[in-house]
Amino acid sequence: MLDDIKKTLWATADKLRANVDAAEYKHLVLGLIFLKYISDTFTARRAEIEARLKDPNDDYHFAGATPEDLQAELDDRDYYKAANVFWVPEGARWESIRDMAKSPQIGKFIDNALTIIEAENAKLKGILDKRYARTQLPDGKLGELVDLISTIGFGETANAARDVLGQVYEYFLGLFANAEGKRGGQFYTPASIVKTLVAVLAPHKGQVYDPCCGSGGMFVQSEKFIESHGGKLGDVSIYGQEANPTTWRLAAMNLAIRGIDFNLGREPADTFTQNQHKDLRADFVLANPPFNISDWWHGSLEGDPRWVYGDPPKGNANTAWLQHMLHHLKPTGRAGIVLANGSMSSSQNNEGVIRAAMVDADVVEAMVALPGQLFFNTQIPACLWFLAKQKKQRQGEVLFIDARKLGKMISRVQAELDDEAIARIANTVAAWRGELPPLPLAGEGGGEGSPIPYADIPGFCRSVSLAEIAQHGHVLTPGRYVGAEAVEDDDEAFAEKMQKLTEQLGEQMAKGAELDALIRVKLGGLGYEF
Repeated sequence: MLDDIKKTLWATADKLRANVDAAEYKHLVLGLIFLKYISDTFTARRAEIEARLKDPNDDYHFAGATPEDLQAELDDRDYYKAANVFWVPEGARWESIRDMAKSPQIGKFIDNALTIIEAENAKLKGILDKRYARTQLPDGKLGELVDLISTIGFGETANAARDVLGQVYEYFLGLFANAEGKRGGQFYTPASIVKTLVAVLAPHKGQVYDPCCGSGGMFVQSEKFIESHGGKLGDVSIYGQEANPTTWRLAAMNLAIRGIDFNLGREPADTFTQNQHKDLRADFVLANPPFNISDWWHGSLEGDPRWVYGDPPKGNANTAWLQHMLHHLKPTGRAGIVLANGSMSSSQNNEGVIRAAMVDADVVEAMVALPGQLFFNTQIPACLWFLAKQKKQRQGEVLFIDARKLGKMISRVQAELDDEAIARIANTVAAWRGELPPLPLAGEGGGEGSPIPYADIPGFCRSVSLAEIAQHGHVLTPGRYVGAEAVEDDDEAFAEKMQKLTEQLGEQMAKGAELDALIRVKLGGLGYEF
């Protein structure tokens, strides 16, 4: 049912967009959803506290309290902090904003509400985007948007409001990325790629770091994975960094709306030159850095301690990202990174030397070739790198998976990995490591608790020794190692099969000749004989 509600909300919100650019409109809509979220969770928490203060059987019970006593207790901010709920002053609550929806001053009123909320909650300082008074929406549209968002958030408890508004926020984030096309990829990684990275790394607890975190999708999915496997919110600590100021705000709101505590650094900043987490050594690193960026270098990076495997080329940051992430891993840590396919085979400007050094140091655990058309912003083929600082199993080997055929088209231009494909990839890696499968396989009744023995599968996966990789010039393209898919023998005699195939070929060549002749006639009729 929620899926239908989300679709209806999006259709209505998109209609109100009028001629405003999606990139601008995104901040208006997502900011209002966030405002509704913190107001709803506050109201729900306040109602819960009041009920408990009046309940003689509750630990919070305030015996003999006067109405003034109760009011004073309800204004005690410790009750809200204890539940990870933001304090919302009376004039900034959603009811006040909704009441002002028809006013020509609604934009200014919202900006003021955001300013008051920031002043009352240090965690939100600098995060809320106050652009409503100067928005270019046609008259009345902002008020209509407020009315629309007033219909979201039907939960009676803080957790229910958080769940509904969190899902709506995430759904809108994905659709805005799609609407923005190329620019959308700068803040949003498609869900199926994020799910694959998380399923393979299986971050149950510890520190999770994304050095180019976009809108924070890796963190949200990590928390979902933990909760679906019996863990609880907060089992992992979140560390991120993002250079784009508006995207940095989106990430902070995305995490806050899920009730996830986070550290995104003091400010938006470049990961290479203004590293916000220099001392961090994480259990897991997940990232989708921008592909093949050429303007990343700065003179201050010369001789940087992160370049353990060689100086990255100044014209391409791919090997810099890989080394940055290895640098920030604990000795037992693992990383999953999305990069362009060129990173697996390029030998330009020291890239091949760095890749060879990483392979020989045995820090590359698995390589996955992805299907095409998974991204909103680029058609460049991509792959997944999985790194381990110190391998516990399969030392001296790399697992190659060719998942190029596992993609399914979900629109004319967009493909995705479905749950079955993600489970196949994640469970193959787990089997290769000798670990329990993180996800159930469709129709097999497997899943956590049922070990799967590993075996090479021609055309899909193969475990390869470092010596063999060296023979191939340290190229890490899975297609080079997994070979061709096995074809089932249909027992048809070779001579008979060739006879049938040559007959089919003859028919097709004859048809081709007919079409050629027809084209000549048609063109001749137009005066273009040849």
